[in-house]
Amino acid sequence: MLRKVIFLWIAFGSLWFHAPTPALAQESEDLSILDDWLVHRNAKNSLYLHLEREARARLHRRQQEMSTVQGATAWRGEITKVRQTLNRLLGPFPPRTPLQPRILGVLSKPEYRVEKLVFESLPGFYVTAALFIPDPLDVPAPSVLFCSGHSVEGFRSSPYQTVILNLVRKGFVVLAFDPVGQGERLQYADPQTGESKIGGPTQEHSYAGAQSYLNGVSFARYMIWDGIRAIDYLVSRKEVDARRIGVTGRSGGGTQTAYIAALDDRVLAAAPECYITNFQRLLQSIGPQDAEQNFLNGLSKGVDHADLLIARAPKPTLMITTTRDFFSIQGARETFEEVRRVYAALGHEADIMMVEDDAPHASTPRNRSAMYRFFLHHLSHQGNDEDLPVSPLSPEELRITPSGQVLSSLGGRSIFDIVKEESMSLRRTLEEKRRNRSIPSSLVEDVRRLSGFEMPGSAPEAVFAGRYRRPGYAVERYFVAGPGRYVIPFLLLRPDAPGDHAPIIYLNPEGKQVDAGVGGRMETLVRGGFVVLAPDLLGVGELGGGDFRGDAYEFKIGVGRYNTWFFAALLGKSIVGLQAADIVQCVRFLKEEPGIDPRDIRAVALHELGPALLHAAVFEPAIGEITVEGMLGSYFSLTETQYYQPRLIHAAVPGVLTSYDLADLASLLAPRRLVIKNPISADGERLPEDRARAIFDVARETYEAQGAAGSFTIQTTGH
Repeated sequence: MLRKVIFLWIAFGSLWFHAPTPALAQESEDLSILDDWLVHRNAKNSLYLHLEREARARLHRRQQEMSTVQGATAWRGEITKVRQTLNRLLGPFPPRTPLQPRILGVLSKPEYRVEKLVFESLPGFYVTAALFIPDPLDVPAPSVLFCSGHSVEGFRSSPYQTVILNLVRKGFVVLAFDPVGQGERLQYADPQTGESKIGGPTQEHSYAGAQSYLNGVSFARYMIWDGIRAIDYLVSRKEVDARRIGVTGRSGGGTQTAYIAALDDRVLAAAPECYITNFQRLLQSIGPQDAEQNFLNGLSKGVDHADLLIARAPKPTLMITTTRDFFSIQGARETFEEVRRVYAALGHEADIMMVEDDAPHASTPRNRSAMYRFFLHHLSHQGNDEDLPVSPLSPEELRITPSGQVLSSLGGRSIFDIVKEESMSLRRTLEEKRRNRSIPSSLVEDVRRLSGFEMPGSAPEAVFAGRYRRPGYAVERYFVAGPGRYVIPFLLLRPDAPGDHAPIIYLNPEGKQVDAGVGGRMETLVRGGFVVLAPDLLGVGELGGGDFRGDAYEFKIGVGRYNTWFFAALLGKSIVGLQAADIVQCVRFLKEEPGIDPRDIRAVALHELGPALLHAAVFEPAIGEITVEGMLGSYFSLTETQYYQPRLIHAAVPGVLTSYDLADLASLLAPRRLVIKNPISADGERLPEDRARAIFDVARETYEAQGAAGSFTIQTTGH
């Protein structure tokens, strides 16, 4: 009874602090574990390396499957299959609504004119663009859609204008548009400075992209749709020959080029620049990039960069590459050879080309000339392929809207508005399911599928790494094999008193050592008679802070671990699901360890590790009591809050809102004891009591239906 009271006092009284209790341990104590083991010195990269091994295995399966495809007939069937896969991953695309194009200004130059325009790719979702038209132009001309890379200025960037103006001088009509989050389409612009509150283009993409992922939507869908609707506008113009459409762009523009050309049959010729490589080399080198460059479940469905080109075979395609690009040239060469075999089987080997120059991630005169030559030939146009000197237009000359930002000039919807609308539709669907039946019978399987949780095997063998003695208890250091090829280090605080002790798993996202000092919270628990196991899960403590820059992606409003999170989403997994498996592995250890009562396993999780504990408890019934402190109250909060805390994305599951929320997980734990203490909203603020209770109402109803109302508690006082 005393231990129960102590446990509840800890749960309700002393865990509300966000800041960690200062460690008061003796200086001679070193509670780290893996630094002394040479084979585990790279543990900080465990999360990334675990995902990379998963990806490598899936890519190997893809390679084996592709090697069995032989002959033109078989390849035509494979091309159809690839297109269907891409459409399933990215679609369904919205219906075509009126573009409502408006010309907001015209700029006349000696050899061309520029029409500055906006159109609506979705109702109220404005796209700023500039149509460059050769002057004079007597008959409909071939046209090129130009996709901007990750420049703040969009197509106004001087290197991009070099390409645009050269194409125009050669007689092509060019439509250049601002991608979302760039140019005049900043989604988080500060009205005082005109700059993004979030950061540069990749930050704008990833910040909104993470929200769209929660809805089960790849952020690329919105960017591709902008491009498809831009082609809709192009073909509506009398100056354009709709049978001769090309698309090109560099870097992020190369990404968009590959996507649009794969999914829009009107694109006759495509020239993606400084993007195409393959996932094997990408993941071995710089790692996955910002939101639109990762399809939700893309790798789990076997989609590689080559598939973006195979999907359009045998239409003319030019890969433009540089040997010192951070997008691996080795991967580009391997992809070219793979795609070349497809084109050869179809009798069109001459229609897949690759040009490379010895340069970094940049446009070069040699590569530009190859691009002009490619479009002149395949869009059936006469002209000179020389890279001509041009006089770039100033940003002021190319300004489209009065304020320089579409949202402040024209209003309309932001990408957040669109994602929120989609999220609210999913919320209504989930609430309807809850009304019809509190817990759908398929929910546990949905949790497993979406989180990517995989049950670990039998109890792992523990490696004992040393002990410190303190008055009344010992601090033991261990590690066990994780569910993958990594180890889980943990501390075990064990009372000196004889007998079997009830265990508590203690989870802190700041690491196992934070609350392990003399006078710390874990000492309070162990002095109450508990054995305390404090692990570092994947991405935490000794298993966190890796070399991949995506693990510390800087945003102006905080830090988000976006790119590793996107990596997991590519594989149909989540960091939450991986951490849940680590927790279950710790339970396996406790079940076999002498001096521990396995019938009375409890767990406490702070802040971002709360969702991981709830997921683990769904699959591990041996966790009999669960306390979560300072946890996000609802995943929907992340999609319905414009300026959310990026750190909370790490604790979210891609695609989760298509099936469940955290309250539904809580329902699955009935009738076990569950304490939810001081849940927070997506902006990091503590929820008021009435709001917290409303969010978890479905869990309360489930507990009441099972006669266990007293086992479910929400507390919001925290003091």
